[in-house]
Amino acid sequence: MKLTFLGTGTSTGVPSIGCDCETCTSEDARDKRLRVSVLIEHAGQTVIVDTSADFRQQALRQGIRRLDAVLVTHCHVDHIFGLDDIRPINFRHGALGLYANAVAWRDIRRIFKYIFEPSHYGGGLPQIIPHTVEPGARFCLGKGLEITPLEVIHGRLPVIAYRFNDFAYATDLSEIPRATLDGLRGLDVLVIDCLRLTPHATHLSLERALAYIEELRPRRTYLTHIAHDIKHARDSKLLPAGVEFAYDGLVVDDER
Repeated sequence: MKLTFLGTGTSTGVPSIGCDCETCTSEDARDKRLRVSVLIEHAGQTVIVDTSADFRQQALRQGIRRLDAVLVTHCHVDHIFGLDDIRPINFRHGALGLYANAVAWRDIRRIFKYIFEPSHYGGGLPQIIPHTVEPGARFCLGKGLEITPLEVIHGRLPVIAYRFNDFAYATDLSEIPRATLDGLRGLDVLVIDCLRLTPHATHLSLERALAYIEELRPRRTYLTHIAHDIKHARDSKLLPAGVEFAYDGLVVDDER
């Protein structure tokens, strides 16, 4: 299995508009963060988690030519507003499965009403096949990619984390319920939210992220959804062995 980080930034991206802080003015490419998204490739399947607001730029940079499915964690702007940009993939390969929980589907159908209730003719529309996911209800794509949706809490909003075989991706969260903790054990790779060094109401701080990592004990962990409070080179010194800040373009392969 191969995981490619398409974006690792918070909702504003990094640099943040109008900011002259140490991270936003950094020349380190690892401090340039598009909105958060990952690409999963395994057993002939190519899956993206979230069509971020920067999806077009990410897809062109990564050379994405086809997708087998789009998985949605939740329907906040930074995670879903690139959905219209799947159209060139539709033109060449047809409709895509779009997977989201019931809460996200309510907002997706409202925000992208034109997809579900077309009101014009002559323009291209995203072509999607809707699927509703339920926490713990495992499904497979192809013959080798087993996906388990798991619920985490983002402030008060239920968000879907996804486990792919022995990889898991859990972004935008402030709490991991007990049942989900049990579903995140025995991982080779965990990708988990870490907005900043200090506490936040709806995201994990570094301290809280590390506490969850200590409990779950994955072989490797990558921190994502990173704000400009964190500077890659400077703050990597705060991390224990086996834990790293992710960065845009980072590729993680199954080493076993």
